[in-house]
Amino acid sequence: MKPGEALQIVALAARATLEQGGVVAFATESSYGLGVDPRNARGVEAIRRIKGRQRGKPLPVVGASVEQLCELPIDPQAPELAWAAERWPAALSVLLPLTAPLAASAGESRVAARVPDRPSLRELLTALGTPLTATSANATGSPPLLDPREVATWLEASGELYCLADEGSTPGGPPSTLVEIRNGTPRVLRAGRVRVD
Repeated sequence: MKPGEALQIVALAARATLEQGGVVAFATESSYGLGVDPRNARGVEAIRRIKGRQRGKPLPVVGASVEQLCELPIDPQAPELAWAAERWPAALSVLLPLTAPLAASAGESRVAARVPDRPSLRELLTALGTPLTATSANATGSPPLLDPREVATWLEASGELYCLADEGSTPGGPPSTLVEIRNGTPRVLRAGRVRVD
């Protein structure tokens, strides 16, 4: 198989799954994550069912680039985005203001977003041509799953439509750091893999 062919095969399967409101599982910097089109309410609801996640709790998003993230209703002129763009790609999620409702934000006026530090995830997002949600693959209250076999077993038991981009075991460790920017100053809401001074 030529370089890039495996990625294209996975992307085709993932795209078909997303179009049907299903969920894509993929490796992130620490664990496996669950992705749907953040604009697709049906997909967002599928994640909530799988995780047992309460309604009204927003989902973070990832994009291959700042430009791809701005395909969502994220304010491209927001100073928060400019601050984040100087630091991405990184395991650093930043709360960004929205200019219109977004299914993944669950009614909130901001969404946590990042350009991930994992090159294979950026490649997948580029091949898909869309940002995705990136909540951890685990039932709410349980540890994130690191082994793709465990991810597949868990998703199979859920009965939901899914596609798994198997990259072997992930390293574990802290999640992405979550930051909000107030008056130009970052405030850490969740400590994680990236130190913010």
